[in-house]
Amino acid sequence: MSRVNELVDTLFVGNREPSEIYNRIFVVSAFGGITNLLLEHKKTGKPGVYALFTSADDDHGWMDALNRVAQAMTEAHNQVLDSNADQREADDFIRERIEGARSCLIDLQRLCSYGHFRLSQHMEIIRELLSGLGEAHSAFVTTLLLRRAGVEARFIDLSGWRDEREMDLDERIRDGFDGADPADEILITTGYAQCREGLMQEFDRGYSEVTFSRIAALTGAREAIIHKEFHLSSADPKQVGEGAVRKLGHTNYDVADQLSNMGMEAIHPRAAKTLRQASVPLRVTNAFEPHDPGTLIDENPADTPAAEIVTGLDVHALELFEQDMVGVKGYDARILDVLTRHNVRIVSKTSNANTITHFVEAPLKIMRRVERDLHAAYPSADVTVRALSLASVIGRDLKGLHVLSRGMTALEENGIEALSAQQTPRMVDVQFVVQRDDLDEAIRTLHGLFFADENSDAPVSETPRQAA
Repeated sequence: MSRVNELVDTLFVGNREPSEIYNRIFVVSAFGGITNLLLEHKKTGKPGVYALFTSADDDHGWMDALNRVAQAMTEAHNQVLDSNADQREADDFIRERIEGARSCLIDLQRLCSYGHFRLSQHMEIIRELLSGLGEAHSAFVTTLLLRRAGVEARFIDLSGWRDEREMDLDERIRDGFDGADPADEILITTGYAQCREGLMQEFDRGYSEVTFSRIAALTGAREAIIHKEFHLSSADPKQVGEGAVRKLGHTNYDVADQLSNMGMEAIHPRAAKTLRQASVPLRVTNAFEPHDPGTLIDENPADTPAAEIVTGLDVHALELFEQDMVGVKGYDARILDVLTRHNVRIVSKTSNANTITHFVEAPLKIMRRVERDLHAAYPSADVTVRALSLASVIGRDLKGLHVLSRGMTALEENGIEALSAQQTPRMVDVQFVVQRDDLDEAIRTLHGLFFADENSDAPVSETPRQAA
């Protein structure tokens, strides 16, 4: 979104005929870095307005953070809007939203100073209120930008700002689109939608794609398109070299699910499910290469067996060994209860007669809590946590490629020890467990093995793993 002005002459208008400009709905995210300032930094955890407000150390912390958000929003839209009039209109929009949010938080803080009200009961609502500010700002600015370029555009605000009505997601979307005519105007829609279900509570920062998929399903879209700064490629070009990777071009939702499991979402799994059920194909394109069709994701199987992508993920291996486990039921259920309680995501798992290993994605401090709880539940068991990595070969159909045996051989010949490996009968992915320090080399080795004879497409400007 921070480069949205560059997209007017490509993605939005370009060389399209007037009839081709419309009949499109754009669901936008916030400008780069804004949501981090509003909530918390996605990677570093640095607190934003939400984290500072809920910690309630002092009033100045979150108020100063909200001022920084207003400044960052102003800088963001000034970089893409050339018209002084548009900049002033955007400034007014920010002022109204930011000061409205400030007043709301002050009133809530005052209310919770009484013993009958608890701030903890309103935390999810606060998170949703703040998150919606970012998308509303970027959608409003994009609408201004398009109108200045002579395009009929309409700002569709699904954030529920100053709306006292209670709606579910479908009702919110239908209400927002009431009176809009996609045939005569481009509709610019907020990625956040305020609704009874509470998108942040279930999807946290993956809500934009959920909104996107519901709009596609409700409008009967011919195609849903996600515009990114890169192409979906056979590997991270920074790991294997730009000249070695190739664009996927065509894959299916099975592969999209596996990519999501490995932390490089092409689309949120729940959003993918919505599109699948509505029979809406998904396309992932490079927004800055408008003439490239990108990668189509649908339900079609592969024409021939082939590996399509090699990727990797850092995980923790949680291993529970209990000699008395043999023939006893319930061990796995107890472990799952502990992992669920600590909100730990399971990537993969293996088990034998007396050992259950879960490969999970979670910070080490959380894993130490899990380890402590499992020791309490199974005092005679050995519970260990190891920092490892998964390298995965993924494709719509891997049958007959002998990915497991060939991959093990290639890794061994390259001096990489595979601590574990597994594949499922469905044959859409094969996973190799390696030491953390060996992950990049494992990916290069596996990619070289299965894509050595492929001709690469144009270099990819961003890495899939970074974009997830």
